[in-house]
Amino acid sequence: MNLDDTIVAIATPLGRGGIGVIRIAGSDAIRIASPMLRLKRDLQPGRAEFGELVEPVEERGTLASSVAVKHFGRTEDLANRQSRIDEVVVTYFAKPHSYTTDDIIEISAHGSPVVLRHIVERLLAGGARLAEPGEFTMRAFLNGRIDLTQAEAVRDLIEAQTLFQASVAAQQLGGALSHRLLPIKQSLVELIALLEAGIDFAEDDIAVMRADQISQHIAAIRAPLDELSQSFAYGKLIHEGLTLAIVGRPNVGKSSLFNRLVERDRAIVTATPGTTRDLVTETVSLDGIPVKLVDTAGIRDSLDEAESIGVGKSMEALTDADLVLLVLDSSEPVQDEDRRLFELVAQRSAILVENKSDITSSEFAVPGSNLCSVRTSALTSEGIRELRKEILRHVGGELSGTTETGFLTNARHAALVDDSLTALEASAMAVANRIPHEMLLLDLYSALRPIDEMTGATSNDDILNLIFSKFCIGK
Repeated sequence: MNLDDTIVAIATPLGRGGIGVIRIAGSDAIRIASPMLRLKRDLQPGRAEFGELVEPVEERGTLASSVAVKHFGRTEDLANRQSRIDEVVVTYFAKPHSYTTDDIIEISAHGSPVVLRHIVERLLAGGARLAEPGEFTMRAFLNGRIDLTQAEAVRDLIEAQTLFQASVAAQQLGGALSHRLLPIKQSLVELIALLEAGIDFAEDDIAVMRADQISQHIAAIRAPLDELSQSFAYGKLIHEGLTLAIVGRPNVGKSSLFNRLVERDRAIVTATPGTTRDLVTETVSLDGIPVKLVDTAGIRDSLDEAESIGVGKSMEALTDADLVLLVLDSSEPVQDEDRRLFELVAQRSAILVENKSDITSSEFAVPGSNLCSVRTSALTSEGIRELRKEILRHVGGELSGTTETGFLTNARHAALVDDSLTALEASAMAVANRIPHEMLLLDLYSALRPIDEMTGATSNDDILNLIFSKFCIGK
């Protein structure tokens, strides 16, 4: 990848639309773009100019070409020999005040695939190169405008399915995680510097740190890093969402409950037991967390072939789910099928839903069950709000509804934080065992490297290529 090239890509999604945006970045962006543009005024940094996309001038001489570049095709002689293709809005971002810190031209045309493809072909013919996936953002990183955590947040923001996901990604893009890592890194670097000084100037009057002081420094570094590591459980849910399976025996109200959570009649509901024969799925947002709800067939012994297949799929959904809603009919005594389901979810993260509370006033007791329970009525919506809160409490834990920023949402970051914690633990053991400082420093440097890799200070080409290859071409 040559950072001196001028690159081009369509920055809007493929297909027809009201507007399509072409992005050109590089030192030759103006020279390459100007021959196809007829503008009323010369481009100024940070301003959008209305103009026309025109066909090239045939048989231009050297002088005519230079005039066209300077005035963006506004001379009367050239105008008579150019045909208009489209009306466009052109925005110029001068370096270093642009997304990549290069000169950037953005051409907003009507979203016709034919027109957009023609613009790209003209720009390629003028000397630009088609951008690689994520190359604009990679240039922003390599040119020092953003760090690696911010670059990865760009992809998360584009792929966000809920507004809360977008908000978290925007915080990361603003450097929330980097700001949280900075004091940890500074403390670690200071400790390394003190130990290095004690080794380098051992023969002078420089005092060597005592073992208890080193241990205190390491503990002070580990504490915030450990908190950051623990935030990944919640951050992963925000980033990836979770799967919630609704299970129970037939006719306990699973599909009605599913429809209440989805807030529309998505699953078929009848009074006949065994109506649901296949899995019905829908993704909803609970407090900003994408939750894939799975309505399953009633689990029971059946001689019907179709229902038996549905029961088998229900068992698979129960096994694969991150959280299980075990639904019981609170108007009836506990059945043998209910007890078998209790055994299946005993070691799982599960919530007991006592449905049909509208037709029973007595307390519903499940012998031997330690599951948290919520009384609901899928018919009247009683308890549905409490059920949503309980789901969030199960999946979010202490961080549910938090306003904390800078938590981990990326598996790569979580693994690097764990690597750093492991090295810090080894360094603490080294201090306890009175290992020489020269050896202790090896563990401390091992703790520093993963933190640098998170922000990109010591990243390698393989890591960068893996990260940016997942971006779209125009970003």
